[in-house]
Amino acid sequence: MTDDWSSALLTDRYELTMLQAALRSGAAHRRTVFEMFARSLPNGRRYGVVAGTGRFLDALRRFRFDTDTLDYLADARIVDDDTLRWLADYRFTGDIWGYGEGDCYFPGSPILSVEGTFAESVILETIALSIYNHDCAIASAASRMVTAAGERPLIEMGSRRTQEMAAVAAARTAYLCGFSSTSNLRAGHLYGVPTAGTSAHAFTLLHDNERHAFESQLEALGSGTALLVDTFDVDRAVRCALELAGPELGGVRLDSGDLAMTAARVRKLLDEHEAFDTRIVVTGDLDEYAIQALAVAPVDGYGVGTALVTGSGEPTVSLVYKLVARARGTEPGTPLEPVAKRSVGKPSRGGRKWSVRRLDDDGTATAEVVYDAEPEPEPLARPLMRRLVAGGEIVGDEPLDDARERHARSLRELPATAQRMSRGEPAIPTHFEQRSHT
Repeated sequence: MTDDWSSALLTDRYELTMLQAALRSGAAHRRTVFEMFARSLPNGRRYGVVAGTGRFLDALRRFRFDTDTLDYLADARIVDDDTLRWLADYRFTGDIWGYGEGDCYFPGSPILSVEGTFAESVILETIALSIYNHDCAIASAASRMVTAAGERPLIEMGSRRTQEMAAVAAARTAYLCGFSSTSNLRAGHLYGVPTAGTSAHAFTLLHDNERHAFESQLEALGSGTALLVDTFDVDRAVRCALELAGPELGGVRLDSGDLAMTAARVRKLLDEHEAFDTRIVVTGDLDEYAIQALAVAPVDGYGVGTALVTGSGEPTVSLVYKLVARARGTEPGTPLEPVAKRSVGKPSRGGRKWSVRRLDDDGTATAEVVYDAEPEPEPLARPLMRRLVAGGEIVGDEPLDDARERHARSLRELPATAQRMSRGEPAIPTHFEQRSHT
């Protein structure tokens, strides 16, 4: 994939067929507002995490219908010539507001609000949902894992368990939510995520014996490396590692068996050899529940793979992108009118929305409040919407570390019930209040 790739075809065909029909009817140029939100949190979780904003803005920047893209659409007869001419000049010229990346969200939170003509806004639906549904799912799982780990660091290592570019996005998102590093070098290159990694069982099996493998790794990477000690016999491997590296051995990794019991035995062996600073890192199909169960074990860090890149059993958060307001005509200044679905089980709330998080005197969140007009500043209420795009210009870019810090602050703001791993209601309720008619 080249650096100048177009994101315009990362979409569903019906976005462009709707565009063609709207151009025919004349409604394509009506001003509209689309909103992205979740009707519920998955699997009884107590909060969600907004992630993917930086990737969405980058995709929007690349959302251009170049010659190759237009040729494909023409040859495949996806849309007619009038639509092709319109797409050739496509640039989003509207405004986008959204929750800050890393912030927490709840059912009904207007995570993203896209205001522009119907034509330029509707064709962003699939790319927005594709990015946010994936990254929010990873973030919501990663955040819970970080909570379960406490002060112990986590390494993201799920690249071999998902699609190659999804692995990069997952590594970025895990770091955003508090993971300390990733095994994925592309994520390190693109996003500056710290990388980590040493060896797999294949490295041990390659050599004539375990001692030779350890000697080779120590010679190449230094005594601060972590040796994988469960290829054969764990106790024997730890003793061998200590004979070769002494108490300066950086760490040992356990990847199988009863991790809590084995870690206790290994810690005892290390301490008997005065290797008090040698870390024990555990890996092997860990999720937030397994990490929490290891809280009392003498473990110094975790490596998480499959559960992280699959959202710990919830690979999507079911965000939707719905038209909530539109103008009756195309003339400038025509007021927006609320519109809403009434489908059974899938209703939406009409009208442009703004949100704040109400806090108590201690700074703990008590409610998510969604208004139908921009609210006046009020004490003990934190505004949640920030401008991402203004008049077509991307203004919401920020360093990944800023989103990482925002997530840590947002999580500290939630009540203690948010930290529970058990199924339950959202940590705070969402209230919808009217301001425009008062």
